[in-house]
Amino acid sequence: MFEPDIHRIAAFSDGTRGGNPAGVVVADTMPDAEQMQRIAAEVGYSETVFAAPNRDGWHVRYFSPSAEVAFCGHATIALGNVLADQIGAGVFPLTLGTGQITVEAKRDKDGMSAILTSPPTKSGRADPRLVTQALDLFSLSPGDLDPFIPAGLANAGNDHLILLLKDRQTLSRMRYDLAEGADLMTQHGLTTISLLWAETPRLFHSRNAFAIGGVLEDPATGAAAAALSGYLRDLGWPHGGSIDIVQGEDMGARSLLHAEIGPQAGAGIRVSGTTRLIDA
Repeated sequence: MFEPDIHRIAAFSDGTRGGNPAGVVVADTMPDAEQMQRIAAEVGYSETVFAAPNRDGWHVRYFSPSAEVAFCGHATIALGNVLADQIGAGVFPLTLGTGQITVEAKRDKDGMSAILTSPPTKSGRADPRLVTQALDLFSLSPGDLDPFIPAGLANAGNDHLILLLKDRQTLSRMRYDLAEGADLMTQHGLTTISLLWAETPRLFHSRNAFAIGGVLEDPATGAAAAALSGYLRDLGWPHGGSIDIVQGEDMGARSLLHAEIGPQAGAGIRVSGTTRLIDA
């Protein structure tokens, strides 16, 4: 039986606190899917990433405790940390099932940090029926939504429903039933549902439901940050070239994400953050 060396890294940390834990397994060859699913369930984090050498880069797959996921931002940042520790700082080409991306990692006086470049982005207005179902799931009403930012369906490797709320207090009260959330997300092919509040045009507060992965809420979600950024670009939002996202604050795991938004429609988003080692 394959017995991996599992690294536990919190990505998008706020200094020595917070961040989203990910398992990282770097192997000579990629384990089979059944083994990876077993390991991810045993690790118990929202995502575990597996990487094996592939030509001049790395073949990468992501598993939640219950299913494989096409792309995961925080696990990619965590993988960059491990590769930089093992090989040295640099840019690492990654081959996913959906295409190719990169992660760049380095260590400086403040610790380890990494920048991923997401898959290409695409977005559009969300189906009103889906929005109604999502509002019902979270016991929200249309009046709770920010009237200036329409509900969106955004993709940067996988689909995310984007719901902007009109105040921070409503965001802090996020509650929903995990099983009902998983059913809704499965029905519509969603990886997460992002509830957000815009403190300023360039500073967002986020809570991210990941019921389809068996997790009530993620403290930091790089894939959703990239998807949101692509959606804001498509809307013509005054982002000024970048946004910052504070996530996980309401669950006691404050996390910080920075997204660089280039001008080209559909281009991948650069999402960065610091990491910290989790004691096993």
